Amino acid sequence: MNASEYVCRPRSKRSLWFVVGLGVAGALTAGAAFGYRGGLPAWWGLVGLVAVVVGAVALYQVTARVAADAYGVHSWTLLRRRSVPWHDIAELLVRVKTLPRGGETRRVVLAMRDGRRRTLPQPASSTPGDEHFATQLSGLREVHRRHGGTEPGRLRVVTDDAAGSGWVSRLCASLLLLAAAGAVAFAVPGASAYERQYQVAQPCAAGLQPTGARPCLRTVPAVITRTEPHLPKRQSWLYFAGGGPSDRLAVSREAAEAFRAGDRVELTVFRGEVMKVAGERYVWTGHVITGGSLAVFAAGLVLLAGLPGAQVLRRLRGRRLPDDERLPSALPFTGVLAGTAVWLLPLCYLHPTTPLGSAQTITWWAVGSLVTAGLLIWAWHVTRIRVPGESAPTRRPEAEDAADGDVFLAARFLEDTDYNPYGFGTHIVLGNEGPAVTPHPGPGRFGAKSVPVERLTVKNVRRARGADGDGVPGDWHVAELDDAGTPVRLAAAPDDLARIIHALALAKA
Repeated sequence: MNASEYVCRPRSKRSLWFVVGLGVAGALTAGAAFGYRGGLPAWWGLVGLVAVVVGAVALYQVTARVAADAYGVHSWTLLRRRSVPWHDIAELLVRVKTLPRGGETRRVVLAMRDGRRRTLPQPASSTPGDEHFATQLSGLREVHRRHGGTEPGRLRVVTDDAAGSGWVSRLCASLLLLAAAGAVAFAVPGASAYERQYQVAQPCAAGLQPTGARPCLRTVPAVITRTEPHLPKRQSWLYFAGGGPSDRLAVSREAAEAFRAGDRVELTVFRGEVMKVAGERYVWTGHVITGGSLAVFAAGLVLLAGLPGAQVLRRLRGRRLPDDERLPSALPFTGVLAGTAVWLLPLCYLHPTTPLGSAQTITWWAVGSLVTAGLLIWAWHVTRIRVPGESAPTRRPEAEDAADGDVFLAARFLEDTDYNPYGFGTHIVLGNEGPAVTPHPGPGRFGAKSVPVERLTVKNVRRARGADGDGVPGDWHVAELDDAGTPVRLAAAPDDLARIIHALALAKA
C-alpha cells in the first residue's frame, strides 16, 4: 500500500462493464420497439427498459472511486465529486444493512465531527467475510491513522438494531401507514350506508326505475357469450350479449368455470352494479364491502404503523449510547400490538360507525385500554437498556447449583477455542463438575466440553455491539476474557452472564 494515497475501486469491473453493455443494447431495443410501428413487439420494449435501468445502476457502480491521501478522502461518482479533509472526520464506521430477502450490504461511512454521516460509494460489499472489502477498509484506516491527527479507535460496526442506525425512514413509514389508515377510515360511513341500503333493498316494482333516494333491486335478463376462467392470481370474466348493464363482469374462477357460453341468466343490479348472476346450474353473488371490514382494515393499518413507531421509540431511548451498541429487540412491542388487536378489531367490526355509542362499547374501550396499558408498561420494562453491573443474581449461584444439580444457561463463546470448536456451544452448564460448554439445553452433559477456568480472566463486561454478529441478541451483555493471552468473548443475558462469571471465579478460586 502507498502510504500517501489509497484508492478503492469496485472489484468486478469487467462484469459491471458487461452489464453496462447490456443496458446500451436494452436502450436500442426499447427505441426500436416503441419508436417504429410494426417493428418489434411491445414486450421487447419493456425488457429493454429493464435492461436500461440495470445498466444505469452498473454504470454508477463502475465509475465510483474513493481515494485517501494526506489531505483527506476524495470520492468520485457519475454525478458528483466530493472531498472531505481529515480534520473534519472523527472516525470511519461500517454500516451493515439487512436486505428484505436475506443477506446484507456493507458500506463505509464517514462520521463527521459535527455529527453528520456521509456514506462513501466505495468500498461496498454484499458478501459476509469479503476479503476485498476488509482489505480496502484497512487501507483507508491506515491512511486515517497516518494523516488524521488522532489515533483511530476500534472499528465500529453499525447494524440495523444499533443505536447509530437511522430512524427517519421508519418514522416516514409509520406516518404513511397512519395516513393510509385515515383515508380508509374516511370511507367507512359511506360503505356502512351502502351496506344498509343493500340489505333492505326490495325488488323494483313493475315499470318503476330506481332512484338515488330509494334504490331497489332491478332484474335484467342476459345471455353469456363467453367465459374466461383464469388462475387465482388473475381475474376471471363473464361476457354478456349487448343490451345488458355491462359487457363483462369480474367473477371468481369457480363461477367462470360453472357458466357456459349461451347460458341464459338473470342479472340483479343495484345502483348500477351487477350484484348477482343466476343461472340454471350456478348462482354467483357479488361481495359487498362492509363498513366493518373497512374499519378493521383501518385499525390494522394503525397497528402496523406501531411497528416502525416502536423502532423509532427504541432508537430515541438509546440516543446516548455509542453508535455501534445494539438496542434491545422491539419484539415485546409487537406483543402489545397483538394484544391490542384482540380487543380492537372485533370492536371495529361490530361497531364501525359508533365505537362509543353505548355503555357496552364504552366499557369495551375502557377494559381494552387497560389491557394495552399493562402490556405497554411490561414491554417498556423488558426493553430497558441495562448497563453492565447494575443487576446481580437474586440467589447465590453456588447454593442453587448445589441444590438443583446442573443448571443450563443460554450463552455462547464468540470465538472458536479448544472447548468451543467451530462455535458449537449454545449453552453453559454450571454444577458440581464445573462449568462446561454444551450444544444443547440439557439435561445431561452429553457432548459437553469443560471450560478451563484456570486460564480465563475477566477483563471487561459491556453491552452487545454490531461487531459481535447477528447471533448475539441486542439485550445481551458480552464479557471480554483473556484466555492465556488470547482474547475471547462470552455473550449471555445480563443476569445469566453475571451468574456465569461468578461461577467461573468460584471454580478458579
